[in-house]
Amino acid sequence: MIDTLPPCPQCAGEYTYEMGDLMVCPECAHEWTPAAQEPDTADGSGERVHKDAVGNILSDGDTVTVVKALKVKGNPSGIRAGTKVRNIRLVDGVDGHDIDCRIDGFGAMQLKSGVVKKA
Repeated sequence: MIDTLPPCPQCAGEYTYEMGDLMVCPECAHEWTPAAQEPDTADGSGERVHKDAVGNILSDGDTVTVVKALKVKGNPSGIRAGTKVRNIRLVDGVDGHDIDCRIDGFGAMQLKSGVVKKA
């Protein structure tokens, strides 16, 4: 067991505890893995590295392909697998959505890097 456990990243509660591989906050019931707290960096610069579904490193301006069908609120058809998305922009988005883009027929959207593949 770790001598000093990290505070909760969501509510900054200090009474966290370990449950198997997870860290748990009893104050807000948030669960996380300690490795998920640290950003994935290619070098020691501290800049976050975004990877696609197969592990390719993404950068601003890349063209990507959606690898699985995605449901979109307010649209009955959704985004089909194989849809090309051009000129992506990498952001530190909310809830894991780290790609900001514009998709033809849908408009501006945010995607998770795990559902795209570099074209």
